[in-house]
Amino acid sequence: MAGFKHLVIVKFKEDVVVEDILKGMQKLVSEIDAVKSFEWGQDIEGEEMLGQGFTHAFLMTFEDKQGYTAFVGHPCHVEFSTTFSTAIDKIVLLDFPSVVVKAAT
Repeated sequence: MAGFKHLVIVKFKEDVVVEDILKGMQKLVSEIDAVKSFEWGQDIEGEEMLGQGFTHAFLMTFEDKQGYTAFVGHPCHVEFSTTFSTAIDKIVLLDFPSVVVKAAT
């Protein structure tokens, strides 16, 4: 699936219960039809120098940029963003139309 991607890479604050944030994200993406797929992972092998302290990555796929725009403005996203924002120490966001070179099999 190509589409439009929303990539979030974060380092959570020390006192954050990451499992609670993950449950909240999974609930969020299940409630918003514009999200076509959602993947996340935790860094387990990166070198500290290269990872710069970032620990988790989240990737959402939308059919197109309009789907992403609908997601951003959705009341559930707006509400969850407040919780998410207070939990992060550092963040990188990339929003881009994807180009598939080799599709998953």
